[in-house]
Amino acid sequence: MRFDRPMSHAQLDGPDGAPDPLVEHLVQRPLNSVLAFIGRTIDDVVNDPLVKNQVYGYYKLHRHIRRASEIRDLERQWNRTA
Repeated sequence: MRFDRPMSHAQLDGPDGAPDPLVEHLVQRPLNSVLAFIGRTIDDVVNDPLVKNQVYGYYKLHRHIRRASEIRDLERQWNRTA
């Protein structure tokens, strides 16, 4: 598993120790995603209150979009028309 990327894929090991191709988890790092998007580092956030507020605003936007996407996906599952 890689923690230096905003999103990385982690595979669980199967019974024989090899990665199970059917089981895959997506590890999300929203702070790293926001920092990469705006081109800042964690040092910028710690040292500059304006950057801190900017990152916080983008993080709130990220949370809102992710939650809206989850709600939309759940509504599609519950209200299938076929």
